[in-house]
Amino acid sequence: MRGFWRWIAEKWVLLLGFVLLAYLFVPIAVVMLLSFNQPASRNTTYVLDLSTFDFTWHNWTDICGAAGLCDSLMRSIYVGLSATLIATILGTLISFALVRYRFWGRGSTNTLIFLPMATPEIVMGTSLLTLFLGLQIPMGFLTILIAHVMFCISFVVVTVKARLAGLDPRLQEAAMDLYATPWQAFRLVILPLVLPGIVAAALLAFSLSFDDFIITNFVTGTSDYTTFPMFIWGSNLRGIPPQVNAIATAMFLISFAFVIAGQLRTRRRSARRAATS
Repeated sequence: MRGFWRWIAEKWVLLLGFVLLAYLFVPIAVVMLLSFNQPASRNTTYVLDLSTFDFTWHNWTDICGAAGLCDSLMRSIYVGLSATLIATILGTLISFALVRYRFWGRGSTNTLIFLPMATPEIVMGTSLLTLFLGLQIPMGFLTILIAHVMFCISFVVVTVKARLAGLDPRLQEAAMDLYATPWQAFRLVILPLVLPGIVAAALLAFSLSFDDFIITNFVTGTSDYTTFPMFIWGSNLRGIPPQVNAIATAMFLISFAFVIAGQLRTRRRSARRAATS
């Protein structure tokens, strides 16, 4: 008995980690399971009853069966990719400026960067709506894109700054001592080292943009530019189509594949460094 409690005392952190992972992944596993279920009605799309479980591939083979589902999905992907591209470029430039240079207002800029992260989404949504109405900007794709870029930049800056903070600035100086131009030193030395942080920031920005509902709901106005989260919210009033579970499962598997690929690449690099050292 003492051995058992000693084992618990040594492994309790690991056990707690497994419990937390189960807490996080059990709902995802349920959604995956429901993606292969044909519910009796749309009102029971998220009701898991194994006694009445009707296995089917229909939700995957006819993933665009619900009217407007794939249209809203493509809109969210288009907005997410556009917002990610703009926010990643601007956020990366801001990160380099904040980490590598000293200028007037640097502290205030750091504070302003964190404001969109700390501001409740409903406050930001109403503020942006007031701004767009005051400037008489037509509601639709443009207003959604501006709003998404605005809150994604903060997360990009924080992520890339963390990568730059651990980067030795003397590496660039050493490259320039070896007759590299400033552009060559940046392209061949600095950028490859910062690239993992930039990719992580881009993935985070896309996830936030694709998933956003509150701010998007405000800045869409009366236009019919319905994104995927807004489609799900609207469908909830009359019943969510089961194909949503298939799309959610596919999005999770794609994200999981990116994470696994990143981990494998990191391990390969570590193995190569260990072999050459």
